Amino acid sequence: MRLQIAAIGVDSDLMALGLKKDKTLEVPPRGFPAGWYTGMATPGELGTAIIVGHVDWNGPGVFYRLHSLKPGDKVTVTRKDGSAPVFRVTRVARFPKNSFPTKLVYGFVGHSALRLITCGGSFNRATGHYEDNIVAFADLVAPAR
Repeated sequence: MRLQIAAIGVDSDLMALGLKKDKTLEVPPRGFPAGWYTGMATPGELGTAIIVGHVDWNGPGVFYRLHSLKPGDKVTVTRKDGSAPVFRVTRVARFPKNSFPTKLVYGFVGHSALRLITCGGSFNRATGHYEDNIVAFADLVAPAR
């Protein structure tokens, strides 16, 4: 699988991700590639598909510029079968990790949707983590062909 977002210069393979033992979402082990959460919809199918990536990792990560996406920007996901559904960004938002809107981001929607997720906001040196998450919301505009 492959993810392409021309507006922010992303052209990345996608690795499969699942859940960790504590039931939280796995993340890619390095700054590249991005990862698709296989426990939800396949991009382009009915429901919400989730793709996550790092903002940095000893330098810029795959989603370093995710915060720069604008409504209308296009996202293409090439699937294993060669089909490539196209999504249009509808919103980009920043949410504090300690009050993350799980249902809004991961909840079922009655259409094909995509969520791109990375870290953002202030970096907390004491914890070694960012305080917030950046989420780009996108809806299918061109079905898989």
